[in-house]
Amino acid sequence: MTSTRRKAVACGSSQRLLTGRGLRATSQRGLILDVIRRRGGHLDADEIHREARKREPRISLSTVYRTLQRFKELGLIEELHLDEGHHHYEMKPTTEHHHLVCLGCGRVVEFCYPLAERLKKGVSEIRDFEIRSGEITLSGYCPECRKKRSESG
Repeated sequence: MTSTRRKAVACGSSQRLLTGRGLRATSQRGLILDVIRRRGGHLDADEIHREARKREPRISLSTVYRTLQRFKELGLIEELHLDEGHHHYEMKPTTEHHHLVCLGCGRVVEFCYPLAERLKKGVSEIRDFEIRSGEITLSGYCPECRKKRSESG
């Protein structure tokens, strides 16, 4: 499939997704959704803006922020709080997953772990609390950053 054809397919699927949620499918909304999809998520608003400007130089950061907020309200994306300074965004996942965050380079790695589901179920039963969602974020150092730390220290 050619690059132009891939962009047309991505744009078409973004338009269907947006209109299916009752949102007018503007080119900027489609672009922002496409950036999040192509990059696989875990991007902050500045990263989304920089990537979107490569294809649409006139897109503003405020448009990105407004669009992300609207996508979040419609349940198209999730806002993640992986560190204190930034909100990260990803497409609404189809399966529950959790995140490893490297304190050195900031890389985010998704993981699934069956114990997390058992933990939620157990806490729900013990506390008589209906848990609707939960997020486990573990922070530490990826292999590359551990290596760099051991070489410099």
